[in-house]
Amino acid sequence: MGEHGPGGSEKTGKTAKKVTAAKKAAAKKVSAKKVVAAAKKAEAVRTGKAVAVKKAASVKKVAVKPPAQESRTALVRRARRINRELAEVYPYAHPELDFENPFQLLVATVLSAQTTDLRVNQTTPALFARYPTPEDLAAANPEEVEEILRPCGFFRAKTRSVIGLSKALTEDFGGEVPGRLEDLVKLPGVGRKTAFVVLGNAFGRPGITVDTHFQRLVRRWRWTEETDPDKIEAAVGALFPKSEWTDLSHHVIWHGRRICHARKPACGACPIAPLCPAYGEGETDPEKAKKLLKYEKGGFPGQRLKPPQAYLDAGGKPAPPLGAA
Repeated sequence: MGEHGPGGSEKTGKTAKKVTAAKKAAAKKVSAKKVVAAAKKAEAVRTGKAVAVKKAASVKKVAVKPPAQESRTALVRRARRINRELAEVYPYAHPELDFENPFQLLVATVLSAQTTDLRVNQTTPALFARYPTPEDLAAANPEEVEEILRPCGFFRAKTRSVIGLSKALTEDFGGEVPGRLEDLVKLPGVGRKTAFVVLGNAFGRPGITVDTHFQRLVRRWRWTEETDPDKIEAAVGALFPKSEWTDLSHHVIWHGRRICHARKPACGACPIAPLCPAYGEGETDPEKAKKLLKYEKGGFPGQRLKPPQAYLDAGGKPAPPLGAA
């Protein structure tokens, strides 16, 4: 025992050191692999080569939050990447109000305040059938107009607005809807948001529509921290070419209505999850998130009675008329 004790103890010590060294080496390899994997994932997001959301949503967290001090250049790149991704998801995005001319779009947009576009689309056919021009609506009996607009809610105030703007169009603009922002905002019930809807979609003049959906999403995406609509419009407009403003508005608003909801955003079903710094605020489980989508496929609402052909070609369905089962 005396001869072999010390030698055995020495061998045991050497063996233990070798095992410890081996464990440390293995730990370093694992750590290195994790770093490489994380770097590859971050690079994929940065260059826009992140996996599709259907695959990415299978993990608990897919988004890479931008750094606290994201550079201006990085912000512009990320914002434009989000818009391109949304353009692929909603290639048929369009104004969800039915209209055949600038006057109809102007009236419909004023009526859409605090109600759904679908309800407006179900109401305006009767209104425009009876009062097809500004001159007709300017001379209308308010009580008769109120009865037609009753389904839209706040029908008395909206009646005053549409009759008032029709009188202004008749008296100040020869019965024509003006194509300038400064003229539109002078009309009763018409603010910058309504004016940009009309300019962008009836006249083809770029504008950003800052509605509640747009405000919510651009702040979630950290495009701006502004809360005033005019300041949001200026801040977001500076990130994109002017020619993209109208379509950008459609993309953001469609996404806000379908997936990125106010209370329960469907993060696990979101196509831009890898680019969103707010990922995780909503449901991240893919199957549970799908149940939160507002419309079929997350993109076909059937809001309009007479939607654009591109929307129909993509599988969208027209909305039912008022009173239909």
